[in-house]
Amino acid sequence: MSQFTINLIFVGASFAIYIGIAIWARAGSTKEFYVAGGGVHPVTNGMATAADWMSAASFISMAGLIAAGGYANSSFLMGWTGGYVLLAMLLAPYLRKFGKFTVPDFIGDRFYSSKARLVAVACLIIASVTYVIGQMTGAGVAFSRFLEVDNNTGLMIAAVVVFLYAVLGGMKGITYTQVAQYVVLIIAYTIPAVFISLQLTGNPIPPLGLFSTHTESGLPLLQKLDEVVRELGFQDYTADVANKLNMVLFTLSLMIGTAGLPHVIIRFFTVPKVADARWSAGWALVFIALLYLTAPAVASMARLNLMTTIYPDGPTADAILYEERPDWIRTWEDTGLIRFEDKNADGRIQFYNDVPAFNDTAEARGWQGNELTVNNDILVLANPEIANLPPWVIGLIAAGGLAAALSTAAGLLLAISSAVSHDLIKGSINPRISEKGELLAARISMAVAIVVATYLGMNPPGFAAQVVALAFGIAAASIFPALMMGIFSKRVNNKGAIAGMLAGLISTCVYIFMYLGWFFIPGTATFANTPDNWLFGISPLSFGAVGAMINFAVAFSVSALTEEPPREIQDLVESVRYPRGAGTATGH
Repeated sequence: MSQFTINLIFVGASFAIYIGIAIWARAGSTKEFYVAGGGVHPVTNGMATAADWMSAASFISMAGLIAAGGYANSSFLMGWTGGYVLLAMLLAPYLRKFGKFTVPDFIGDRFYSSKARLVAVACLIIASVTYVIGQMTGAGVAFSRFLEVDNNTGLMIAAVVVFLYAVLGGMKGITYTQVAQYVVLIIAYTIPAVFISLQLTGNPIPPLGLFSTHTESGLPLLQKLDEVVRELGFQDYTADVANKLNMVLFTLSLMIGTAGLPHVIIRFFTVPKVADARWSAGWALVFIALLYLTAPAVASMARLNLMTTIYPDGPTADAILYEERPDWIRTWEDTGLIRFEDKNADGRIQFYNDVPAFNDTAEARGWQGNELTVNNDILVLANPEIANLPPWVIGLIAAGGLAAALSTAAGLLLAISSAVSHDLIKGSINPRISEKGELLAARISMAVAIVVATYLGMNPPGFAAQVVALAFGIAAASIFPALMMGIFSKRVNNKGAIAGMLAGLISTCVYIFMYLGWFFIPGTATFANTPDNWLFGISPLSFGAVGAMINFAVAFSVSALTEEPPREIQDLVESVRYPRGAGTATGH
């Protein structure tokens, strides 16, 4: 049986399960569409939350980023994990007590303002749409390799599958589909990791294998990896970060950005009680940890496997001949995600860090430039092939990568749909809309969101390479501060909240667009995308944290200069924070 057939069986079977679940769990009311009827078990909800949380960025990109940058890119791991802890401890239980299941609904009621609700809707849609583009793109990458179709065809297939189970089932269908997707993605992620850890270290537990001895060399695995990359001009894999301020701000931006993204917040309204929401958060953290503890090991081992594949006799010896490259390189070349250019015409693959500091060494070896370009996103997906694992493992990881992308895409699309149908149409345009009409509006808005996300995935805007940074930056600078102030401050009023959200949103968008090279620096002929031009050395990817600080500062300042919120709003905030009055907000 060919590898393509095996991949087709695994992917096709997983899709059949997802669509079957959607038909079985079809939403018949707005409550089922938005919050799955509010009766999901905490363990089930925890598993669905983990799948919703762990996107294609977690499954595909995170390990690739850590593999490429080593310790310097561990911010992604710390930021996304820390963001969930923030959400679980500081936001979810209190929002659940408040009883409003969408972010704009909470902001509109807490800040007693339809304008605040509309600003929140705009922030939510911008952040969610930009984030979902990344999920659809991840699905396209997986399809293009494993089902041997072009990227656009892959995107279309992903869109059709998401349409079938998300539009039909709403949150009810998505919840149980995400449970199945979690099972698929965690098995797909851990089984190859176990095999590879055994091969390289003899330890079957990848997180322990990361700190074990490399079997072939007798050196600690990370020390062996440091030696290999150092000889090829790369920074040590475990090297410290020079700009610690930027790393702290970037980690903080990811933390508060992920805590502010709305698609996971909704999940805490699918359980019956506030206590169940807390248990859901705990179970989700357990399920998330299974992948996040494994990711650093997968990254390190993938990087070592890649380097030793190109230089089987060590980094100071000859690289392999291009004609003798392994099959997995040939396969991934067809996708365009690996490219080779023989710059010195010696027929060998020279793969090194082509920087001025290494030029003399490279010239002495007869090299005339790095010849291999490897997309970071392929490392997790290619890992089983690099390690010569059985074909069924490759089929499994194909299904897992697609499950990760589709699970988060569905959650984001539901958040967009809820914002349009519940917060915009019912909350502002037509408050008297019937439940049947609202359910129809929710399905139509989700379908439109799928079409828009698919189109933007096929025709990405100029900032596509940084689309995730934009999503997290917007959520960090606009949504998260408003939620925190809405829960923990009785003094912030509607004027302060609106001014803060706008200040955070505008400052972050302007900075990201200016300093990622989309605008020219006035009076120069160069782009601004260099650290020398960044404000105080702050990367555009880190500015979401600064935008959040601006939001807080503006909101508190404007609130201090204007009238206090009405007494009933202050009492409402009090009732959300203290169990004694929780019934005021929830009816429980």
